[in-house]
Amino acid sequence: MAEPTAERLTRLLSLMTYLRDNPGAPVPAVAAHFGTTEAQVLADVNLLWVTGTPGYLPDDLIDFSADALDHGEIVLTQARGMDRPLRLSTSEAMSLLVGLRALAELVPDGLGAAQTALASANEKLLAAAGRAADEAAPVEVTGGAPAPAGTAETLRDALARDRRVHLRYVSAADVVTERDVDPVELRTDGASWSLRAWCHRAGGPRTFRLDRILQARVLDDAAAPHPEMTAEVPAWDVGGREVVLHLPSQARWVAEHTPVEEVTDLDDGTLRVRLRAVDPAWTANLLLSLGESVLAVEPADVAGEVAGRARAALDAYERLSSAP
Repeated sequence: MAEPTAERLTRLLSLMTYLRDNPGAPVPAVAAHFGTTEAQVLADVNLLWVTGTPGYLPDDLIDFSADALDHGEIVLTQARGMDRPLRLSTSEAMSLLVGLRALAELVPDGLGAAQTALASANEKLLAAAGRAADEAAPVEVTGGAPAPAGTAETLRDALARDRRVHLRYVSAADVVTERDVDPVELRTDGASWSLRAWCHRAGGPRTFRLDRILQARVLDDAAAPHPEMTAEVPAWDVGGREVVLHLPSQARWVAEHTPVEEVTDLDDGTLRVRLRAVDPAWTANLLLSLGESVLAVEPADVAGEVAGRARAALDAYERLSSAP
């Protein structure tokens, strides 16, 4: 399986610090620490061996003990300053701090474990961020309107115990209604949280935004199963959808610049890229931009969707071209 350049670069830089702290580390131990193979560790050492500062004379290069390596151990003898721990830049630290704040805005009441984890991460990052923490302090992050206290916790309890819920809900038209629902799942679109449920008042599936739920009360009645609602959730929704692309070698940039799960080099020089797509529009735009570079797409219905968009675009172009 091929490895993205970014992943290998991260390991190479981390390897220098690890070897500084663990002189004479056995090759198998290094491989286990980084979750890779012994052959890959040796390949990394050989690459670092010819890496250094401009001039690239022997004294300018990272160096290892050849004798130790012959005995299965790695001893770093010249680090050229590359063994210092990696640190976040000011802009990187600030981006993480602001991102954590935005994420915290989306976590509703009742998700205590998530809130604790976010608070812990934020505290550690603040301690390590230095000047970036002061620069991020004035940045105001506004997420979706928060849900009433306890709403998410009540709904999670109902989902866990398969219980029906009585809702007092205000619609976008500012109309307040009361209804009994069988909850199916909680989900977020990145801006607000919603409850998907079977509504007995409407006699069908409905989605309720948590910030519009005025009151939620768990009933003693058991929630009826609604497998049809699970079946109707598009494959593009929760967790994304696995898409496999067969690409020529010149399209390797896709694997380098796109979050992918696996890249496999094939015997004929082409590569197979497996990624998880959560947005059909993004996937379509990627495939359309690649054009003839895409040799094959799995699953077939994704290829069909993109081909349909391409045909529609060509038809629109022809209509414009033929217009008087």
